[in-house]
Amino acid sequence: MHANLIGLGALILVAGLLARVGRRMSLPTVPFFMLAGILLGPGTGGPVAFEHPEDLDMLALFGLVLLLFHLGLEFPVEQVLGSGKRLFWAAGAYIGLNIGAGLGLGFALGWGTSEAFVIAGAVGISSSAIATKLLIEMRRLANAETPVILGIIVIEDLFLALYLALLSPILQGAGSAGELVLRIAVSFGYLAALFAVARWGARWIGRLLETREDELVAILMVGLVVLVAGLSAEIGVSDAIGALMIGLVVARTSIRERAERIVVPLRDVFAAIFFVAFGLSIDVGAIGSVIVPVLIAIAITVVTNVTAGLITARLFGLNQRGAANVGLTVLGRGEFSLILATLALAADLDERVGPFIALYVLILAVLAPICAANSKYLARVIPDRLLHDRWRYVREETISTACTHLDRIQITETDEDECRECVELGDTWVQLRMCLTCGLVACCDDSRNKHSTAHFEDSRHPLIRSLEHGDGWQYCYEDQTLVREPAGSR
Repeated sequence: MHANLIGLGALILVAGLLARVGRRMSLPTVPFFMLAGILLGPGTGGPVAFEHPEDLDMLALFGLVLLLFHLGLEFPVEQVLGSGKRLFWAAGAYIGLNIGAGLGLGFALGWGTSEAFVIAGAVGISSSAIATKLLIEMRRLANAETPVILGIIVIEDLFLALYLALLSPILQGAGSAGELVLRIAVSFGYLAALFAVARWGARWIGRLLETREDELVAILMVGLVVLVAGLSAEIGVSDAIGALMIGLVVARTSIRERAERIVVPLRDVFAAIFFVAFGLSIDVGAIGSVIVPVLIAIAITVVTNVTAGLITARLFGLNQRGAANVGLTVLGRGEFSLILATLALAADLDERVGPFIALYVLILAVLAPICAANSKYLARVIPDRLLHDRWRYVREETISTACTHLDRIQITETDEDECRECVELGDTWVQLRMCLTCGLVACCDDSRNKHSTAHFEDSRHPLIRSLEHGDGWQYCYEDQTLVREPAGSR
């Protein structure tokens, strides 16, 4: 017992130290938690903290339950239901492309039908935690594409609940098609019942949990979450679904903010144990057999994500940089992929599924931040015809929704149709820009003389707009970002 306690302490400490190194490199913590488990697990041949990873099963399950509960607690149902059709089309394109490609890959590998569905989910569902952290760390919260990205990952989280409801009966191995249909019906019926509780019974749950003392709120809340998760597993529905759905219920009570504040430190500690325990279960020797499938899966994921980004950009009028940001920000895979891998291991599926998902998550967790930070290079090679011609000269620029210099706009119209300085020099220009403070018309940066930028450097007038027909943007030199032209301003 004492040896297990020492091993657990060593595991958590090493996981924290590795994650701290990763954070200094602006990388997410999840792969480093997994790495700690792999390094100190029985599959490496080195020092072993736990000879029997199953000793951590209960703690790991508790971490999984809290992870999904917190997701449900934060889930903005009203925001999703109030979103326009374009967002649902964009999210549908993202989910359809990634899940479809993952399912095709799963069947192509020939590991089995259940394995194919697990691989489809692991490859098709991004990490909302990694995507959100990237948006914050790269200071893109004011970008025009950011609300779209957040909307996509929110709808994707909702899809996760439906996918788990579909997957659980498949993993349980129904004996016939009729039994499979019945189990799927039970799963979705259970989801509907919990949605009904969230809609009409939340106040009763709130009364059950309401008390002045945070200690008692924590005890009552954890007891409720674990109870619902256990009941979900008992009736043949994943415990993860039960935790997610009871989170949706508590989110509609009066104690939502208190519950979120209380559960976050518990989630952080026990979710870390969940990821470490998953790493412990990985046989490093089996990774060699899945390297090629993993590299193929990563290539497919990059292609489907970029394609979904292009579709989203067309739907929302974004430029090439926006398309690249959408596709690459949600490239990371993490907690949900590992949840599916855990379900696969519990169902005694092909032993290659665990190492496949572990290596896939590890590589993408490192690759996604690098790709997202360098999205401008992808923007350079996206053809104009795939989006809109008006972005031809500004494809690499970020479009912002929060310029701080709009009060400097004084003039929005002009009859000028030439760059006077270029005319005086006897030169030509590529496109024309107009200063929105003084109305000066000058040539763009693709022109030889770059008079528009020279005017800014002399006058410090921050905003210009394109005078090309069909263009719908302004540019702020101070913020170095595109600004959407207000509707009806021209």
